[in-house]
Amino acid sequence: MKKFLIILLLTSNHFLFSQIDSTKVTTLKEVVVTIEKKAVEQKADRIIYNFSSQTYLNSGTLMEGLKKLPGLIISDVAGMMYQGKQLEVYMDGRPLNMYSDELNTFIESLPANTVEKVEIITQPGAEFPATSGNAIINIITSKNAKKYVSTTYSNGYGYTNYEKSRHRFNNSILINAKNNLFAWQIQLGQSYNEKYQSDSFNSTNLLLSNSILDRINRLYFIKTGLKFNFKKDRLLINYDFNTTNNNSILDAFGYNFSSNDITKNKRNFNDVMIIYQKRFDNISKKLDFSLNFNNNNNSYNLFSLNNNLNILENKSNYNFYQFKTDFSNEFNLLDKSKFSTGILADKLDFNTKNFNTTNLEYTRNTFAIYSEIQSTFKSFDFILGGRLETYKIFGNTNTNSLNKFKQTQFFPNATIQYNLSNDIFINANYNKKINLPNTSSLNPNNTSYQNQNITFYGNPNLNPTIFNNFEIKFSALEYFTIGYSISNVNNQIATRIIDNNGGVANITENIPNTTIQNFNFGLPIPFMLFTKGLKKTLEFDFNPDKINFIYFYTDYQKNKIEGIENKGYWNFNIMMQIILPKEINFTTNFNTTTSGGNYFYYYIANNRLNEQLDITLSKKFLSNNLSISLYYNDIFNTNYKNITAIGTDYTYNNKYDSRRIGFSISYKLPSKNKNIKEENIIPINNKEEKNTDK
Repeated sequence: MKKFLIILLLTSNHFLFSQIDSTKVTTLKEVVVTIEKKAVEQKADRIIYNFSSQTYLNSGTLMEGLKKLPGLIISDVAGMMYQGKQLEVYMDGRPLNMYSDELNTFIESLPANTVEKVEIITQPGAEFPATSGNAIINIITSKNAKKYVSTTYSNGYGYTNYEKSRHRFNNSILINAKNNLFAWQIQLGQSYNEKYQSDSFNSTNLLLSNSILDRINRLYFIKTGLKFNFKKDRLLINYDFNTTNNNSILDAFGYNFSSNDITKNKRNFNDVMIIYQKRFDNISKKLDFSLNFNNNNNSYNLFSLNNNLNILENKSNYNFYQFKTDFSNEFNLLDKSKFSTGILADKLDFNTKNFNTTNLEYTRNTFAIYSEIQSTFKSFDFILGGRLETYKIFGNTNTNSLNKFKQTQFFPNATIQYNLSNDIFINANYNKKINLPNTSSLNPNNTSYQNQNITFYGNPNLNPTIFNNFEIKFSALEYFTIGYSISNVNNQIATRIIDNNGGVANITENIPNTTIQNFNFGLPIPFMLFTKGLKKTLEFDFNPDKINFIYFYTDYQKNKIEGIENKGYWNFNIMMQIILPKEINFTTNFNTTTSGGNYFYYYIANNRLNEQLDITLSKKFLSNNLSISLYYNDIFNTNYKNITAIGTDYTYNNKYDSRRIGFSISYKLPSKNKNIKEENIIPINNKEEKNTDK
């Protein structure tokens, strides 16, 4: 068995992961010097998937490419998860401040061929906020460039049929330009999405609520950037804006009620960032100063057609201010070391009103300082860091005050990786993180009204959640992985269902002590192994864009809560690629979560969750400038939710329009200069950043 596993791992390495991307080619008297980069890179604290020259990843939309990453599960409702961890989504080192459905719509509108690489950081270190408790996916769109003007256009369309036909489409255009003095970038996009969703809430003998939501979501966004070069130094100015305008019709009935409501939701988000990058003769030394301001205002109205009444009129607004400075330098310690440090100060002001009555006023002040050292010694990589954060939180509701929270905490992190070879690694991580209650969880007023049988209450007495996270994993040949993680959690914030005057109430509370365990396993298998045997497989110079393979991934998660019978659940993912004639790429992706486990702590899954089979056909034309994809998601219409609240006989059912057929097109206008590459001048918070102004 041991011998078989070793042979299988070695086979997988040659099959899938000996592929390389050529990032630089310099010609000198017929001699070509090539710097090679793996398609998948395992770092001490992150996994890097290089999209730029991997056709099976960069065909179609960014959403299609992300779904092909092993262990990554994407849902319109639950967002993104990786190895059992909820992912915070960053783009070029900055968090994307969007809700799950908006975020997925935005990612669907981006062409995958504008992405350089994707980093998945399972144990965020000291450079990231202590509130980044789970894991981070960082989508990096930047590339080095010469003088150029470059344009990429993308378009997509999707169709569903739940009771009636519904459509969705998106468009985006990205333009880059650069000369020796400055560069500019602009990306414009929009999406239109007709959406269906049905929900029911019932007990053994009583139907509390049954509803059908028919929604139209509209999203418009603009991302702009300017970069000015001052010899070695750079000044970057970025402005992002996105707006949503959503309308819906909600038909519902249940015990002692029936309703026909119209909802309108509008949101505007503005973000401005200014960064000054000081560079030195020693290119490893870097000093950055950044200022950031963003504003988010939201309005939500619910109007009853039955009673001709405006039932709900919520408005909210937040302003966020931040100053940050970061310094890093390499020095001689052990074989090679890098020291990073930084200071951050920010302030968040938030308020929400209903019919001009203030429900919640919330202020948070944060000051942080961090230091981190990364070292390499022979076959070992080390990361040791710490982050000191001071929080001051206060606020009021229309009935009482929030629990004032003023505290200074230290958040350490440590990583050690042993590199058995260039392709085999053993890695161990530890970090401490915090999760602050969000404003909706704190608001005690019913600002999410659905009907009189179902109410939602926040809790102004919530305490922050503290995580102590441990992880150990074995990685071989980039995609083969075995890992185990455990998190000891104090004051986990969770939602629970309770009886409420003949109906139910969704309340938010702290769980004193929780333990979260996760085991994960991933294995790639090339088809060539069965058709040509082991010897020919090992001799073949593989390219993932030209071969057929299947990838198996599974993880097991268990949430242990005192006083509750705890059952775990399995997540399964199978991804398969087959290269058809004419270089047509055929991929299938299957996800499912087993039933019976504790789902989000206080719920039991009665069916297999997130279960769906997707297929995609993609091909590139016109020297790979034109990419066309056809997809069919949730072919068998199996993605639905049926869960029971622990300690009750209340069952919740949910179904949305997951079965969808559509296409995407991306066209990169060819440039006269064949050597140019696009450059996204949105700033990068990336340890692998290179100084390109040499």
